[in-house]
Order: sequence, then structure tokens, then C-alpha cells
Amino acid sequence: MPDRSTQILEAAARLIARHGVRGLRVEEISAEAGVSTALIYYHFKDRAGLLRRTLEFINQRAVRYTDAALDPSDDPRTQLTEMLLLELQDTPQVRENSAAWGEFRATAVFDPDLREQLAASTREWIEDLAHLVRQAQAAGLAGPEIAPSAAAERLTALVEGLGERWLSGTTPLQRAHELLRDAIAMELRRP
Repeated sequence: MPDRSTQILEAAARLIARHGVRGLRVEEISAEAGVSTALIYYHFKDRAGLLRRTLEFINQRAVRYTDAALDPSDDPRTQLTEMLLLELQDTPQVRENSAAWGEFRATAVFDPDLREQLAASTREWIEDLAHLVRQAQAAGLAGPEIAPSAAAERLTALVEGLGERWLSGTTPLQRAHELLRDAIAMELRRP
């Protein structure tokens, strides 16, 4: 059984994935989590604090399901490919994370505080992938002329776009995986 703050964050992530951020009320989260609104305010101070922590929660959850599935003995190019493909898997947790991430991104257009936190999370994701690109280059598995950060930025943007298309039913999951694999091959091309 998760602790109370985790229970609240799970409820917030579910509601954000289903209904978005902008109309989200603390009372809805308390009902979904089965806790009092006072307990939410105790743990998170205010709605903004709850949203910040929920964004951190979905990021940490993505890292956990990605890290758990990666094989550290794989080469860096394979790790990069698997890391990105794991963001497009048909499991409730990944679907919820992807939908919530999209809702946070849409809300950040109008919320400068959320925008800053989202940008920091995105930069961290890009840097993780750029590190793998550099390792792939060192191992001769990616072209030496590739700019690792730029390649990582394009690939993460593609994953986000493919995730939205997949979740909305406009691109089947298998096709999203094919497109992503093709893009990785083009980004990491060898001379």
C-alpha cells in the first residue's frame, strides 16, 4: 500500500491524464485518492505545489519503468533505442504518464511556473539521451559528426508527438515504433 502522499500523487496523475490540469480541483483529487483536502494541503501546501510534485512524480515513474526494463549490458545505441521505445508501450502506467505529460505541456503554454519546471525536465531527458549518443559515438555506433544534444532534442520531440498521436488513436502503436526506429537510424547514421 503506497503512503498517503504517493496515493495523492497517483490520484492527481490519473485525473490530469483524464481531464487535464486547468480545471483540476483539489477536491476532485481528494475524492479520487480517498483522503481529505486538508491532508493534501498538509503534504503539498497548495494546488501549485501539488502540480509541481505531480510532474516530478510522473517523471520519476517514467525513469523507474525505463530503468527497470533496460539491460545495462546492451550497447549505448540499443539502450537509447529501448529507452525511447519504452515511452510508447501499451501499459496503463505509460499511457497515463504520456497523457499527463501532454496535459502538463498544454497547460505550460499559459503557466510560466509550470513552463519552467517542464523545460527543466525536458532538458534533463535530452541530456540523458545525448549522453547515450556520445557513448554510441565513442563505440563507433553513431556518426562522429552528429551533434548529440540536437539529435536527442529531435528524438524526444518525436517521441512526444508520436505519443500524442498514438494516445489519440491517429497512429497505431506498431507504426509509432516503426517511425521511431527509422528516426533513430537516421539520427545516429554512421558514415
